[in-house]
Amino acid sequence: MAKLLVVEDEAIIRKSLCLLLQGAGHEVKEAWSVATATSHDLQSFDLVLSDLRLPGGSGHALINLAAPTPVLILTSHASIHAAVDAIKQGARDFMPKPFDHGELLAKVDDLLSDPARRQLPAGENQHGIIGECQGMQELFSKIKRVGQTDVTVLIHGESGTGKELVAKAIHMQSKRAKHSQISVNCAAIPESLVESELFGHQKGAFTGAHADRVGLIETASNGTLFLDEIGELPLEAQARLLRVLQEGEIRRVGEVTPRKVDVRLVCATHRNLRKMVEAGQFREDLFYRLNVVDLTVPALRERGSDIGLLAEVFLKRVAEKFERPGLYLSESARVALQQHSWPGNVRELENALERAGILAESDAVEPQHLGLVAETSVVAEATQNEDIQPQGQMSLEDYFQHFVLAHQDHMSETELAKRLGISRKSLWERRQRQGIPRGNKKNGG
Repeated sequence: MAKLLVVEDEAIIRKSLCLLLQGAGHEVKEAWSVATATSHDLQSFDLVLSDLRLPGGSGHALINLAAPTPVLILTSHASIHAAVDAIKQGARDFMPKPFDHGELLAKVDDLLSDPARRQLPAGENQHGIIGECQGMQELFSKIKRVGQTDVTVLIHGESGTGKELVAKAIHMQSKRAKHSQISVNCAAIPESLVESELFGHQKGAFTGAHADRVGLIETASNGTLFLDEIGELPLEAQARLLRVLQEGEIRRVGEVTPRKVDVRLVCATHRNLRKMVEAGQFREDLFYRLNVVDLTVPALRERGSDIGLLAEVFLKRVAEKFERPGLYLSESARVALQQHSWPGNVRELENALERAGILAESDAVEPQHLGLVAETSVVAEATQNEDIQPQGQMSLEDYFQHFVLAHQDHMSETELAKRLGISRKSLWERRQRQGIPRGNKKNGG
């Protein structure tokens, strides 16, 4: 049995719906306006069925007010376009009047069985971002306002703060939500391949170009292109990206004729692009094109009680994943979580809870299960090699810097990462955090 709310101003239709749904075994409450609907706790319902035209307001308002509870829009045939708009705004589905009783009950059953209607943890918005602190609430408000426009957005935040989730939330709030969001980490693409990956290439444009290739920008047309770590984009590619923003067109590598594209650009970086502009490392004209709206994702250490909230959510997921329903955080583990500086932010916290779910001998997660003292993975595999043993009492950060500086002139990024036992992306992130420049070795591999 599910708990349903019917919001309909026509009494005959409202009563008929309530009787139909009660006859199917559901608990049903009724309302006849937005005001009477919001007098209920909307999140306590499993499904809201609402007419669009209501006294004192539109049923559209209930979509966000009820989230994450799904809303089924009830509408006349004359208002189908409005119902489609409601779906774009987040309604789960619509049902035209007059209703076929069997079809309506089938639609309700489908929505109630949809895993997407799960109740989200406290503090989680409808796009999966979790946070109750003031900084996150301000971010949610900006996402909602920005998402409904088509402006270019620049997201700032440290590695692991969830910048890609913010980009996804912006996309899902936009009119482009029915199309794809393509995500690209600019730091993960070898410099020699950046232009081909983003803009595509023509057959024969260079050695190895055996066929035409559609670039990621063209693939994202009508949708959203998310460029993570935009500060790592080479200057030549920056110039071509500027043309996309100015002219709405691209040229594949090797082509002369431009192609029109309609794409919204959302970018992210953990670097200070203004300083990069001053240093000649980033184009000033592109920076101002990107920086139309600037959003900042707070670092985890700045989010106070959100650390505990996130930990509970992640531990619940871990408990489900490993079939350990009794897992809980001990008081000392909670204290350890609050005291840790979280250089890896939310990503590090999630990994710590997954590790704890594996290592905890009983249902109680203790501080030692979280592995917060040191990032041992950096040297775990590397120190198995006799020629790269850490010297003396060198810290892990010092060891990392020592090893990279000693070997980067004769090793590629791939080789360095492999020897250190980490991914290329982790290697790049550590370089940025410690300010270690790349050496003279060509790092395409």
